[in-house]
Amino acid sequence: MPVNRRLINFGVGASAFCLLVGGAVLTGPGPEDTQAGKSPAPGAPDEDRTTAVGAYLDYGPKGVQRMAELSRWLGGTELRVGHSYLPGDLWENIEGRPGFLASWAAWRKADADRMFVLNTPMLERNEARVPDGEVRALLRRGAAGEFDQHFEKLAERLVLLGVPDTVIVLGWEMNGTTYTHRCGPDPVAWKAYWRRIVTAMRSVPGQGFRFDFAPSRGRDAVPWTECYPGDDVVDIIGMDSYDQPPALTFEEQVDEPYGLQKQVDFAAERGKPVSYPEWGLFRNGDNPAYMRGMLEWMERHKPLYQTITDYCPHGVWQCSENPESSRLFREALSGLPDAPGTAPDPSGTPTPPVTTPPAPGTNDPGWCITVPLSEWFGQWLNDREFCVRD
Repeated sequence: MPVNRRLINFGVGASAFCLLVGGAVLTGPGPEDTQAGKSPAPGAPDEDRTTAVGAYLDYGPKGVQRMAELSRWLGGTELRVGHSYLPGDLWENIEGRPGFLASWAAWRKADADRMFVLNTPMLERNEARVPDGEVRALLRRGAAGEFDQHFEKLAERLVLLGVPDTVIVLGWEMNGTTYTHRCGPDPVAWKAYWRRIVTAMRSVPGQGFRFDFAPSRGRDAVPWTECYPGDDVVDIIGMDSYDQPPALTFEEQVDEPYGLQKQVDFAAERGKPVSYPEWGLFRNGDNPAYMRGMLEWMERHKPLYQTITDYCPHGVWQCSENPESSRLFREALSGLPDAPGTAPDPSGTPTPPVTTPPAPGTNDPGWCITVPLSEWFGQWLNDREFCVRD
């Protein structure tokens, strides 16, 4: 979750167009110069860690805009984590088209303390319900190196865009059944393939990527420990933890097999920080007990970063269906250190834009032109359709 992550044309104005071009052709600081969200040394005490807070708000430019709006709703609390997803429909999109990544790269480079988190599929047709037998064959082809070039190209583009320290959430929720990049059909091949991808991306000069291994909470289809590819190719041990299944209390989410407690214990044994790339409400509706439990859990265990999934039914700012949980989230995270001191508006909750994941193949109304960027700027830019929206 969330599903239906598909590439669509984004409406951009002139200034955004300049960011696109600039982000695609300018290089940024190397990994030795950027320390966004830098984690403490392995095994550092929890009290030495400061959790970077963010949210998933939208894939592209709208998500960047909403980061500032959410920060204002939280009384000026700084959101240091920008979170996006590469579409998993085609290899060319998994390679990270520069136009898709440019707005987030510009946001990241605007402040050295920021962190860019990018969920990266391991296989195309990632939400096409590919059968187990075909998944098994694809994993083995990946383990043999057949798909290395796609991830080398992604790494090159991220370095060229000036975000060589991107956190790559690779093959997320691999212990489930939703995605083609799932582990269950062949854990041995899956682990070997993960290692190939990390090796390929680390081979690119200038890179400083961190790789986040993020299963869904619980056993799911297979125990996620069976998918763990090794300490040398994992930097962060994450977990996607939504409030599900129905009637499961937060305490049960902690203690269930392969639950939250297992995650922090597993990470501590390896000297790795934890993270929560996806979390939020779900099967139990507006559930302040879950919200309180998660916030207190993260305060106690100091993950490297956490990004709530903020659209219905999971969210708290872009979803009006969860007023009690929204109030609790806002009270807990408003006016954190480094905020400029603006108190939340006591008159009530502002009405944010309501967002759901885009349906595959849809676009907003407006008028569009195709610009021959490949002729102007070379191999890094494909011809793009630019649209003006109302």
